[in-house]
Amino acid sequence: MIKPTPNPPETDPASPYESLDSRKLHEAADRALDHYLCPPGATPPPRRTRRMFAVTADFKNEELLVELCETLASARTIANDFAHLMPASQRRTLTGIGQLIMLGELAANRVLNNLELTPSQTSV
Repeated sequence: MIKPTPNPPETDPASPYESLDSRKLHEAADRALDHYLCPPGATPPPRRTRRMFAVTADFKNEELLVELCETLASARTIANDFAHLMPASQRRTLTGIGQLIMLGELAANRVLNNLELTPSQTSV
């Protein structure tokens, strides 16, 4: 029987490195993996704090209210946009939901407007 492809070339199983350059590349790859995967016994790299989608205790009330107002405005817009795509009975329901969202947005805006800032907060 004739094989359509030749046998693979024979290699020396004693060393995976063909030259000093390949050894340097392998060491660099090991350092990179150690850096990103944090080997056992090493201290993990400091975690970057991300503020997106995390409501933590260090948020100020003003920041939370601003995010709330923007989220409610987006939800109202989405509800109103979808209301135009629905049949009449569902359109009324979705428009009502949009109006409830708008009322919540108005209340949040009123709280934000009534909020008194201390002198330390105005300098930020």
